[in-house]
Amino acid sequence: MNLAKRVKTLSPSSTLAITAKAKELKQQGHDVIGLGAGEPDFNTPQYILDAAMEAMNDGRTKYTPSGGIAELKDAIVNKFQTDNQLSYRPDQIIVTTGAKHALYTLFQVLLDETDEVIVPTPYWVSYPEQVKLAGGNPVFVTAKEDNHFKMTPQELEAAITEKTKAVIINSPSNPTGMMYTKAELKALGEVCLKHNILIVSDEIYEKLIYTDDEHVSVAQLSQELNEHTIVINGVSKSHSMTGWRIGYAAGPQEIIKAMTNLASHSTSNPTSIAQYAALAAYEQAGDTTLEEMKKVFAERLEMLHALLNDIPGVSCIKPKGAFYLFPNVKEAASNCGYANVDDWVAALLEEEKVAVVPGSGFGSEDNIRLSYATSTEALKEAAERIKQFVIKHQS
Repeated sequence: MNLAKRVKTLSPSSTLAITAKAKELKQQGHDVIGLGAGEPDFNTPQYILDAAMEAMNDGRTKYTPSGGIAELKDAIVNKFQTDNQLSYRPDQIIVTTGAKHALYTLFQVLLDETDEVIVPTPYWVSYPEQVKLAGGNPVFVTAKEDNHFKMTPQELEAAITEKTKAVIINSPSNPTGMMYTKAELKALGEVCLKHNILIVSDEIYEKLIYTDDEHVSVAQLSQELNEHTIVINGVSKSHSMTGWRIGYAAGPQEIIKAMTNLASHSTSNPTSIAQYAALAAYEQAGDTTLEEMKKVFAERLEMLHALLNDIPGVSCIKPKGAFYLFPNVKEAASNCGYANVDDWVAALLEEEKVAVVPGSGFGSEDNIRLSYATSTEALKEAAERIKQFVIKHQS
C-alpha cells in the first residue's frame, strides 16, 4: 500500500528515538542514564490527582465541548489576566489534547500549500514537521550561538517573503533554554506587524525560569501585537502533567473557532477527566509544588552546567529557563575522531550508556541536548561518563 506523500517526508522524533534506544538497552540489563526526557521527573501534585478521582466518581466521564469545558476556559482566562496581563474571552480560547495538538491544529487551519512559516533554529523537533503536514514550508533562520540562539529582527526580516504566513517564537526555548527580553520581542513584533504575519508564541516553559528575568509574552506588548499573536501553553511542564495531555491556544476568535471546528472532527474533545484535573491545577491557591520543583531544577542546572564546561572540547551557554542544556560538542567530537556529532552521540550511548539527543534533530549539528529532569546523582554520573569518554578517545 502506498502511503500519503505528506507522511513520507516526515522525520522521526529524535527525542523519542533516543529514549526508545535507551529503554531497549535498559531492558537488556545495561546501566543506562537517559538525559533525553522532555518532562519533569516529579509526579503530578496530589490535589490534582484527587480532583481527577473526584471527577471520575462524580460521573464526569462523558463527552465535553470540543473546545474544552467552560469552567476550564474561565480558569485559563483568569490565568492569562493574572500572570500575563492579557485579556481574552472564552471564545478566544481552545483547550486541546496537549500543547502539541494546539500547534498541530493551528497549522492545519492556518496553512495552504506553499505557505511559509519561519522557524528559528535551534527549534523544537515537531515545529517543521507539523508545518509540512499542513502543506506548508518551514523556512529556517539560524539563531547564532553567540547571540544565545536568539533570532534578530534583521534575520527575521531577511527571511520574509510574500508567502510568509507566520513565525514561531518559543521563549523559554526547547532545546536551548534561552529567553527573549521585552525589548527583543518588541523589535521582532514590529517586523511582524510591518509584514502582517502571525506570531505563534509557544510559552509552555514560562513557569520554569531560574533567574530574575521576567517572562514576557509578545501578545502583551500592544493591542496590535495581541491581535497578531496566537499564544500556546498548557499544564504539562508547570504542573508536571505531561501525560494528562492538556494544552490550549489563545488568540483571534476566528482562528480559535476554526481550530475548534477541526478538533470536533478529529479528537472530539480533550479527555474529560484530564480537563477537571487541569481546572484544579489552576484553581488551587497556595500550592508550593512549582516553587519546590524550580528550586531543584535550578540546583541541577548550576551543577550540570559547571560539570559540562569542565569537559575538554565542550562549551555550554548557561540557559535561563526550561530544563535543558544545549552544549556545543563539535570540538569534542572532532578530537575523539568522529566525523560528526551524531556519530559521537551514538558511540557515547553504546560505550558509556549515556543517552543524549543529537542537536541535528533541532537543526543545530554542533550541539547536543541534555535534560536535567532527572536525579542529581544520575546527572553527576552522566557528566563523569561523558568526560571519561572524551578523554579516552582524544586523538
